[in-house]
Amino acid sequence: MKRNYVTGVKNGAVVALLTVFALSTVAPLLWMLFTSFKPMQEVESGNLLPKVWHRENYGAVFEQVPFARYYMNSVFVAAWVTFLTCLTSAMGAFAFARMEWKGRDALFRLYLATMMIPGVVTMIPNYTLMVKLHMLDSFTGLIVPSSFGAFGTFLLRQFMLTIPKALDEAATIDGAGYWSIFVDVVLPLARPGLIALAIFTFLGNYGSFYWPLVLIKSESLRTLPIGLMYFDSTYGQQTNLLMAASVMSLLPPILLFLVGQKHLVKGIAFGAVKG
Repeated sequence: MKRNYVTGVKNGAVVALLTVFALSTVAPLLWMLFTSFKPMQEVESGNLLPKVWHRENYGAVFEQVPFARYYMNSVFVAAWVTFLTCLTSAMGAFAFARMEWKGRDALFRLYLATMMIPGVVTMIPNYTLMVKLHMLDSFTGLIVPSSFGAFGTFLLRQFMLTIPKALDEAATIDGAGYWSIFVDVVLPLARPGLIALAIFTFLGNYGSFYWPLVLIKSESLRTLPIGLMYFDSTYGQQTNLLMAASVMSLLPPILLFLVGQKHLVKGIAFGAVKG
């Protein structure tokens, strides 16, 4: 009886702790949502709920800035970066996980070492390269430098290590080459890992701020994080409209996570095995 009582107290304490953590996580999102319906003079009033719900704030966002254009630019760039990252990472992971060649493990460790280099360190070299390749102020300049990275290769390599190599041997006996094994055998089985990588990559590039800020000058090419600066600048602060725009900008990441959450968890779990 005493043991059951102690177990119940522990479970209750865990539930209470998790509830506090959940509320602390959700509270900023609720404040953002409610603020998006307030007039500007009511934003700093201290009231969580608006006295009058101003739905026209969402329409005002589209009236003041080309928000739809920013929206499409962000989705377009993030989608292309996601596709190219998954493609290049899958090919690199296949070479490191399924092919035998001299210096493979040493090169892989060197490749992983690049993950310790902060992005701000490579920003100036990347910018210089974009200048020489005439890719400034273009979608190509936004997409290409972000489409290659060690993280995706590492994640997919760990996932591909869980696939039995007997499948490769069976395909080789049937006359399949490396490309056929990659496309017809490994990629279909690595789908959860690819989906997990796609979600991580899309979310990371959809909210990218510094690289588009440095590279893009034309208003027609601005992405959402850059476009949202219009509502919070030295010329005036429109917090209610900024929150309305932020709420709308959250919809694609939330929908993507809801659709792919099962594969995301599975991909991370299988990718955690020791190679």
